[in-house]
Amino acid sequence: MTQLTTQRATGILRVFEDAGILAPADVHVALRLGALGQEDREPVLLAVALTVRALRLGSVCVELDRLREHGADQDTDDLPWPEPDELVSLLRTSPLVTGGDQGPLIPLTLVRSDSGWLLSFTRYHRQEETIRAALAERERTRPHVDLSAARAKLDELFPGHDAPDRQRVAAALAATEWTTIVAGGPGTGKTHTAARILALLHALHGPSLRVALAAPTGRAAARMQEAVTRQDLGLPDGLTATTLHRLLGWRRDSRSRFAHNAHRRLPHDVVIVDETSMVSLTLMARLIEALRADTRLILLGDPDQLASVDAGAVLADLVARPVRRPANPALAQLVDLDGAGGEEPPLSAQEREKLCGGIVRLRRGRRFSGAIAELADAVRRGAVDEALDLLRSGDDAVELCSATDLDELQRDVTASAVALREAADRGDATAARGALTAHRVLCAHRDGPQGVQHWNRLAVEWAGIAAGHRFDPDRGFPGQPLLATETDYDAGISNGDTGVILRRDDGLVAAFDTGVLVHPSRLSGVQTAYAMTIHRSQGSQYDTVSIVLPDTSSAILTRQLLYTAITRAQQRVRIIGSEDALRAAVERQALRASGLSRA
Repeated sequence: MTQLTTQRATGILRVFEDAGILAPADVHVALRLGALGQEDREPVLLAVALTVRALRLGSVCVELDRLREHGADQDTDDLPWPEPDELVSLLRTSPLVTGGDQGPLIPLTLVRSDSGWLLSFTRYHRQEETIRAALAERERTRPHVDLSAARAKLDELFPGHDAPDRQRVAAALAATEWTTIVAGGPGTGKTHTAARILALLHALHGPSLRVALAAPTGRAAARMQEAVTRQDLGLPDGLTATTLHRLLGWRRDSRSRFAHNAHRRLPHDVVIVDETSMVSLTLMARLIEALRADTRLILLGDPDQLASVDAGAVLADLVARPVRRPANPALAQLVDLDGAGGEEPPLSAQEREKLCGGIVRLRRGRRFSGAIAELADAVRRGAVDEALDLLRSGDDAVELCSATDLDELQRDVTASAVALREAADRGDATAARGALTAHRVLCAHRDGPQGVQHWNRLAVEWAGIAAGHRFDPDRGFPGQPLLATETDYDAGISNGDTGVILRRDDGLVAAFDTGVLVHPSRLSGVQTAYAMTIHRSQGSQYDTVSIVLPDTSSAILTRQLLYTAITRAQQRVRIIGSEDALRAAVERQALRASGLSRA
């Protein structure tokens, strides 16, 4: 296949494009900006193209002292990389950074951080500064708390707690800080803790407390609402969760601006956001500028999971950023920070430092244990030999199998499809939702032989064989699992919502996990969902997951990708691919450059 190239690319840009470092789109944007800003110096245009590339791959900025790492997967020593000091000197005089005679076009920002010079698009730099400034303002003070009442309620919510009980620490933090981050892996009790945080805050501030529960997707919001409201804690009726876009107020005239903003703040006293790892830099900036400084913001999420598909890794950055605040005196009066014993280890020095910044990490996993937990932990740590040993151990909960050995996978897909079809034929939405969580194929890519489209076609074929007749996913059929790929505000469907087609007396209806019922003819941005991308699976759990690994050459095959896929499973993990692909995934860590975590 002939490589697509950009005809206008010459000189150093052509060299880097031919080497595979730059894509044609990276070069095109750099040349276009150069023409608009009257900048034609090749090192500067290369830096712009690399910044475009970084943004395309999820980073917010380029670290100019580490430019050569852009070609870390290739032999690029012979490429004409510019010297960092010379490049910084050129950028400091570039009209793309300083502005020029053609008007207020300043697309790039050059800043000095504790680790060197960073180059980013001005739009994203401003979003980082919005978050940084808002957090700094919120950290100037801590809320007043009735310590006696808080201690009594904490004793009620966490009876017989082990010392140190990190869930109790998280609840006490949320009562004594304006911003709290509750980090932790799957099943560590983040939403369980969030419900107790709400119970504590309602006890301290009364039933008139205005609370918003939100998540990046409708599916995650529905799961959060269910997890919080099913606990018998005496929370007020009518507590509902929504997507962040709906919370901020969707505007038809803009995809990145909302009805609530810095000039029209959200009215809530408490905002809790689940699955924060999925929140993009842009969306977090819009949320935090729309909050009053005295609104409690509580962020829940797993910083080791995949970051947003858009630029930034906000949760990981916020957890990693340096803490320069004194200790919280009220916290020490509400929890035993020096305690030892029980099932949890004592708080480390690093954990104590993070508590000063309102950050606590939950450690005790409850969703799964045994081989799945051990495999997830090995992958998270990059311990590839441990991961392979677990997969070869013969434990039924985890296995690595060849892409040519699909008999067991076909049985799982068929069993799930049969259960879905039987529930759908009865019109039983509850049973259908249960069948949806029995099994899911998770892929890194949408296209290609290891992609979602291929595996969905194969699953539909297997479902048809089991039913004795062929299914047409374009026309819709009872038991067809659905995934919304676009937001339809009129129909009440959000991007990422999942559902299933049911048979009713008056015909077919698509029932989504958020409770929305829509006639299939009204659906436009949906796809069959026996298989989905690992990115799309975040916020969901399944009894069994079958993970299709791409070739080792895939740029998105990373430790975070595999960890996220494994932690979707509750009972069994099947990894389909070669040992080389698994080794590549565990050894390759996705590192997104940003300025948010730096001083």
